[in-house]
This record gives sequence, C-alpha cells and structure tokens, in this order.
Amino acid sequence: FVVIFSLFSLLVKEKLYLNEVVLGTAFGVIIGPYAGNIFDPRSWSSSTGSQNITLEVTRIVLATGLFAIGIELPKNYMWKHAKSLSAMVIPTMAAGWLIVGGIMKCLFPSLTYVSCLAVSACLTPTDPIICAAIVGGKFAVKNVPINLRRILSAESAANDGLAYPFLSISIYLTVESSKRVAFGKWFLVGWLYQVILGVVLGVVMGLLFSHLFQLSKRKGFIDRESYVAQYIAMSFFTIGVAHTIGSDDLLAAFAAGSAMSWDGHFNEQTEGEVFASVIDLVLNCACFIYIGAWLPFRDFNIPSLGIEPWRLIVLFISITFLRRIPPMMLLYKWIPEIDSWQEALFSGHFGYQMGVGAVFISTLALTELPTPHNPPQNQEELLALYIQPVVAFVVLGSIIIHGLSIPFFSFGRRVHSRTLSLSATLTGTSTLPDWIFWSRPTSLATGVAVAAFPEQDDVERNLGIEVDTSAVSSARPSPRPGVSMLPLQRQQSDHRIVCRFDFLYHSGY
Repeated sequence: FVVIFSLFSLLVKEKLYLNEVVLGTAFGVIIGPYAGNIFDPRSWSSSTGSQNITLEVTRIVLATGLFAIGIELPKNYMWKHAKSLSAMVIPTMAAGWLIVGGIMKCLFPSLTYVSCLAVSACLTPTDPIICAAIVGGKFAVKNVPINLRRILSAESAANDGLAYPFLSISIYLTVESSKRVAFGKWFLVGWLYQVILGVVLGVVMGLLFSHLFQLSKRKGFIDRESYVAQYIAMSFFTIGVAHTIGSDDLLAAFAAGSAMSWDGHFNEQTEGEVFASVIDLVLNCACFIYIGAWLPFRDFNIPSLGIEPWRLIVLFISITFLRRIPPMMLLYKWIPEIDSWQEALFSGHFGYQMGVGAVFISTLALTELPTPHNPPQNQEELLALYIQPVVAFVVLGSIIIHGLSIPFFSFGRRVHSRTLSLSATLTGTSTLPDWIFWSRPTSLATGVAVAAFPEQDDVERNLGIEVDTSAVSSARPSPRPGVSMLPLQRQQSDHRIVCRFDFLYHSGY
C-alpha cells in the first residue's frame, strides 16, 4: 500500500486533499475478513491475545505520534499556552463525556448511565494521528492560522492521555460494589499514580536526556542522525518505563517530547530532517490498514443486545454535532488562539476526530472487564459486549467524515467559483477575454486605477504566488476611435467588487 500510495502521494494530498488515514482504512477494509479475506488480525490469536496485539500496535503508533507532536511544538509552548490548553482540554472533555453518555443512555436503555459513561470515555480523546494529518495538510497550511493549528495539535496530544481518568472512574463504578472504594481508587490510581506520575516521569526523562544530548553535543560525541533517531528511541523508551510501573504511558510520551524541546535545542538539531515524517507515514499507514481490517462489521447489528445500525447512525450524528461544537462555541472567548466563532466552529468540528486513540482506550477497557458470556450475566459483561462495536462504528464514521470534509469543501468552493464565473460571462454586456478580469485597469483620462481585486482567498487560483499584473494591463488593446464606451459590471466571489472598464476595445473582441 505504501509503495502504491507513494506513486500518487503528491496528487492525492495536494490536489484531492486526501491523506493516508482514510485511504489506509479503506485498503484495510478491502483486504480484511469481510471483503478480500487476506488480512485478519483477529485470527492471529485467541480473543484475549488479539486484544493484546491491538493494544500494543495502537500504543506504539500513539506514543510515536504524541512524542513527535511534543518535540515539534515551539520552545516553552506548553507553559506559554497553559491557559488556552486548560480551557480547551478539561471542560470540553468533561462536557463531551457527559453529553455522549446521556445520548447513549437514550439509545441503548439496557446499559446503565455509568456503563454509558465508560463507552463515552473511549470516545473522549481527540485522535492526534488524524489531527496531525488534517492540520498538517496543504489546505490547512494555507487556510488555518498557525496558532490555531498548533493549539489543536497540542490539545489532541494532551487529551489523549487524559482519557484515563474518565475511563477509570466509569470502570471502577461498574466493577466495584462500593462507591467510596471506586472514588478512592479513582483519585489514588487514576489521577495521582497514572496521570500526575506519568507527567512527572515524562518531564524528568525529557529534561534529563535533553541536557545529556547538549553535553554530548558540546563534547562532539553525537551526530545529527542520532538526534533524529530519538523520535523512535525516546518514545519507545518512555512508554516502556511508564508502562512497566503502571503509569500513563501516552501522557508520559507527550510530556517527554515537550520537555526535550523546552529550550529549542533539539528542534535546532533536527530542523529540516524528514525522517520523522517518513516514520509517521509508514506507521500511520500500517496502523490504519490494521484498523480497517480490525473493524467488526458483523457486530454492528446484534438486535438481541439492542445494537442496531440505525441506533449507531443516530449516535454518530449526535456526537458529530453535540459532543464538542457547543462547548467550543461557549468557551472560545477565553482561548486567545481562537479569534472568531468561525474558528471555534472549525476547532469543534476538526477537533473531535476519533481513531487510534479510541481503539486503544476501548481495548484497554476490555482488559479491565470480565470475559462476557452469551447472553451476558450482568452489567459488566453487557458493557464488555457493547464497547467495541459502538466505538468501532463511531471511529469508522469519524475517519470518513474528517477524511472527506476538506475534499468536499474544496470541491464545493471550486464549483461555486466556476458557477459565478460562468454566470458573469453569460450575463455580461460584452464578450471580453477572460484575462481582462485578472488585470488592473486604469482610467484613460487620469491613468489612476479605478478597480482592483484585494488579496485573493481562492485556494484554487491563488497559490501564494505574487503575480505582476502590470504586464497584463499594458498588454490590453488600445481603444479604437469612434466607439462609445460601455461600462461592464462583474461580481467577483465573496468580495462583491464591481469593476467598471471605461475604455474601448478593438472590434475583434
């Protein structure tokens, strides 16, 4: 897949605005057990064994992506933007967690609200892999401010690790008989041991090795390639240590990456290197092919449990519009990086991606639940049967929606632009060549420009290239005496600028 995708990668990414996420998932579905039956991850081992494989595959991809996001942020970024990240991460995650839990309780009445919150916790984190593919694409680079792109990347990395407390309180309330014991474990294990210890561990490791690398650089012991290798080596080392002691390994990986780039030294040494992007591409392709083949399509319709396609569709649509957009529209005034409600809407839509992170959290939740019987004997077993079908369907919908949003948006703008051009041509009072509308005309009497187009915001025509229009204006035909001057009006896209050409043209036009 990577070989074939690479042959057309420029066309696919720069012209069609598609990325490896949606194409890799589609390829995985095609070769998976429900189509080509060539690649079936669930057949590699027993049910428990396949869950462990899925857990470790997604863990490695997430850790590498989170570490890379932390490394590539500007120095001191997390400290300088702590207020904005606090407003974006904690309130939006908590609000979305409660909202989705309520929606699930209405659609799946056999689940308790606590069980619905457990499923909702798996859908809480924003996927950093899909987010990086979107905000790092050509369309986003041209149309989305860099501050907004950075805050979305940082938020997607931070809330991926912070999904643990939301999941742990739901699981503890489900499996523990006493609420006091559940909340005690949630505070001691979920927050102190996993989240806070994970952050401290990542920061300490990041700062320690950052100073060691600088010392080695001053002594002349380390080369540039060894710096680049840390994208893989340090991310694996960090999650290995964190997972060994039972802490939040994903949050530790992101904290380690942020700490290593705290003073900007690591960024200077790896500036211009593309190795990290190559590794990301290969890992992302492999992971989403795996997810495409892993999707349990047969489990999307289990009427005996109350899992039906129409319920899943309603759930996904509700999540799309209610999980993140309303909180972002309410909170964006406290986030300096978001200047308008349009940017808040963009952040709300493209900030709720669910992918590798949701698969990882849902698989992790299954390891904490008992193996279900058929039919389930209690609420814990029912929850174990519900988690993966619901999460997998929402992940599939999220990949499709976010993978195709920008291509459809770009196509709609192109069609709209061409429709306006055709309308202006058909309703015009004169048949002028198309190059006239891109020139900067001047008045024959005064020689002063009478109309000009301001900065172009059309993605399809303006590619960031400065065009000298003086040559075009001077190349227009000289007026022929004896022909009356006719004004021509044309409306240009959203600017609604009326251009009047008060000069004469050859009869050939």
